[in-house]
Amino acid sequence: MSAKGVAVVTGGGSGIGRGVALTLAKAGYAVAIADLNEAAAREVAALAGPSARAIVADTAERDAVEALADAAEAMGPITVWVNCAGTAGLAPIVEITPEFYERIRRINQDGLFWGCAAAARRMIPRGQGVIVNISSNAADQPMPQLSVYAMTKAAANMLTRSLAMELGPHGIRVNCVAPGFIATPMTMAAHSPEERERILAANALRSPMGLTGTPEDIAGAVRYLVSDEARFVTGQTLRVNGGVSMP
Repeated sequence: MSAKGVAVVTGGGSGIGRGVALTLAKAGYAVAIADLNEAAAREVAALAGPSARAIVADTAERDAVEALADAAEAMGPITVWVNCAGTAGLAPIVEITPEFYERIRRINQDGLFWGCAAAARRMIPRGQGVIVNISSNAADQPMPQLSVYAMTKAAANMLTRSLAMELGPHGIRVNCVAPGFIATPMTMAAHSPEERERILAANALRSPMGLTGTPEDIAGAVRYLVSDEARFVTGQTLRVNGGVSMP
């Protein structure tokens, strides 16, 4: 068992979640890598080391999240919970179907909520813990055809603040990381190699530093927030977006 305890990372099989899982493993946590894609989760667990474990879970389902928490707790005390699982989709509001709406809401909003609840239920008796939610620049910066996604990410920001107030007396810190555009399988899946190059170049131009973010940039912010160096930080949204927006 790791001296730092167990870090649960939802959506840990790819993208930002993968980067977070590997970074926290290097920082000394036993990492529970939760993902619907078992092969991807196992691949990350193998890279993360012998203390890591892949757990298949549909984080949009409350019972599945509770089962994930039980499985992770069998590895040791849960000291960190990072809600990375998410999805996106572009559509004009007049074309959004109930199925489209429910899919994004359940994964991004319900899954994050149940993850926070499962973490809190296990951290409160121990009087300590850290929860980090992954939000998005879309919560601050309106963009066409991203209404459902942006709504769920704005909810993540507010839930973070609410839970920081509620759980602080129990020794639990709750913070949020809001990435700008990050090149991941989710953001790039629907594009050709040529389109990907154009997207990366366009997003770099929006940053004062001329950069596009990577999963490791977000993982570094998470590593800080779960560390003792951030002991006085709670209820905050850390915007890691290369300066694209500065609310």
